Amino acid sequence: MKIQFDETNMLAGVAGEAHGISRSEIARHQPRALDALASFRKRSDANEQGFPHLPFQTKTINEVRAYAESVRGSYDTVCLIGIGGSALGAWALDCGIRGPHPVQGAFSSTHPRLVILDNVDPAFTSAALASMNPRKTLAVVVAKSGSTAETVATFLIVRDWLTQALKAKAAGRIAAVTSADRGDLLELAKRENYRTFYLPDNVGGRYSVLSAVGLLPGALIGIDIRKLTRGAAAMTHLAWQPDLSVNIALRAALCHWLLWTRKNKTIQVAFPYSNHLWGTAFWFRQLWAESLGKASNRAGVTVNTGQTPIAALGTTDQHSQVQLYIEGPNDKVFTFWAVEKFPDVGRIPKERLNLPAFDYLAGQSLSKLIDAERRATGAAMIEAGRPNCTFTLQKVDEEHLGAFLQLMEFETAFMGELLEINAFDQEGVELGKKFTFGLMGRKGYEEYRAKFDAYEKKRAAAQAPSA
Repeated sequence: MKIQFDETNMLAGVAGEAHGISRSEIARHQPRALDALASFRKRSDANEQGFPHLPFQTKTINEVRAYAESVRGSYDTVCLIGIGGSALGAWALDCGIRGPHPVQGAFSSTHPRLVILDNVDPAFTSAALASMNPRKTLAVVVAKSGSTAETVATFLIVRDWLTQALKAKAAGRIAAVTSADRGDLLELAKRENYRTFYLPDNVGGRYSVLSAVGLLPGALIGIDIRKLTRGAAAMTHLAWQPDLSVNIALRAALCHWLLWTRKNKTIQVAFPYSNHLWGTAFWFRQLWAESLGKASNRAGVTVNTGQTPIAALGTTDQHSQVQLYIEGPNDKVFTFWAVEKFPDVGRIPKERLNLPAFDYLAGQSLSKLIDAERRATGAAMIEAGRPNCTFTLQKVDEEHLGAFLQLMEFETAFMGELLEINAFDQEGVELGKKFTFGLMGRKGYEEYRAKFDAYEKKRAAAQAPSA
């Protein structure tokens, strides 16, 4: 497994003094980075945060593999019902290892597809159900709390859809991932005898891809989760090292923190030059946004901090976003994700057509072109004083993807420590959930219904014509 991080284009000597950071600045703040490492290691060792331990939970890994093997061949579709961290990790795995839709090939019982119901758009849900055969579908419902409104509502529809077709056998086509000791999903799973897997209390949804949340759907669609967790375990070892030349998660966090806090780069663009990593970019977007967008620091001081993450796809978004990135506000840092080896280089035919725009490409390859496009975009950004950096994966397979996901989680955790915030809570999300419960009439949330009614009165008053 080989993943590299190159911060050269973040440096003042390349990006310019106004927008780059210096080697001396990095060296000067290295003690702070090591303090962040020690602080997070202490939280991990105390089991406050559990994601570093997930690659080593062999009992869960073996249970997931055994279940997947026991049902293999009985379905051609895995229907995942979840939202946010309960869905994005599985999409990153599916897209990363099997390729993005719609180019995965025909689905069958030996090559099942993954259908993710992560929104309550009724047209989307009904179309998804119409595309599946209930007799050949295995449903996986994921909700740590067991009460997420979107997940519960969609699952009730899927459960009814399965029951109408399969009657008493429907429960055998459902697996649940939730907390081990609380929540209504757990109660229903026990009542109806679903195959159930558990998410540790010290692992939040956006850090859960290497728990049963991601491993179960991954194993069901044929991903080798042993290789996935092996890569993550190797990265975990590197992420605890105090040597920044080895610990690229910590080095990347330090460089991004300096650019953000010293050069006011309030936006980070995750820019994979691989369609296989496109799902990972959306997974990262949630990880970075929910973890680092905070009203207060650990001391309770209001800071309203957060770096806005954007997902862009190379080379596609060179033709849709880069105009803004090069000539618009210089408030961004660009993180390219490169791949050294593609499964197929995409050889371009050698035939020459006596047309300049065609002939220079003859005999070359798409892999060479996409690499040239990425390097050219980085150079163009430097011409415009736009700092950027690059993570390079040797290839996209289970081992490298598992390592990269773990790297991103460690980088996020270290960034939280550098910012002196709690990167593992999400009060902003919870408030929206409470308002939703109030609006939908859930018992115990009348206070939030009243607050919403007051909000509506304020809106009505603002809309009223002035005298």
